Amino acid sequence: MLNVANLNQFYGGSHILRDLSFEVPPGKVTVLLGRNGVGKTTLLKTLMGLVPAKSGTVSFNGVNLTSAAPYERARAGMGYVPQGRDIFPRLTVAENLDMGLATLPRGARIPERIYEMFPVLTQMMKRRGGDLSGGQQQQLAIGRALAMNPRLLILDEPTEGIQPSIIKDIERVIRTLAASGEMAILLCEQYYDFARSLADQYLVMERGDIIARGAGADMDKNDVRALLAV
Repeated sequence: MLNVANLNQFYGGSHILRDLSFEVPPGKVTVLLGRNGVGKTTLLKTLMGLVPAKSGTVSFNGVNLTSAAPYERARAGMGYVPQGRDIFPRLTVAENLDMGLATLPRGARIPERIYEMFPVLTQMMKRRGGDLSGGQQQQLAIGRALAMNPRLLILDEPTEGIQPSIIKDIERVIRTLAASGEMAILLCEQYYDFARSLADQYLVMERGDIIARGAGADMDKNDVRALLAV
């Protein structure tokens, strides 16, 4: 579904992404791992068009989107949950979710499955996003991305600063979405056990390059955890 070929990106004179090539297939969870500062978030922003690619291609469903604007990628079916959540703190939960409908035809409604996946959002519909806990905000951010019925869901560090009970809820949702077979999932994560539990395939980045890749079931056997040690 997502195909990245020979992707390069620079900040000033620094070569941040180095000739990256990989695929994110539908119905699977592809986990992106790596220490802080290796280029993971830059890669995700480049995939979403928030940072321009210097060279290489980003194709989605066979369409070259390398030069497409972020809203065009969203309209094509790419959903993004950024690191730090980036919900609208002064808008209510309902209004935040409605923002996820921006790429859909007028009159589109929030899918009921979002409330089934995250019941807390139903209870807090009229509460402002900024008044929610960190874990609730993360659920809201994922719900907002799912409102557009994406065919690709990109999540950047969804467990960061989240209490264990909500991490379990997020894990359950990601597993359910992948099992449905209707979307591809690219999960950027530092929490190894969470990543391993969900990964169908993994990619490990170091200094802007992919240094290891393989099946999720082989992560322990391939000692992936050691590649993440500081």
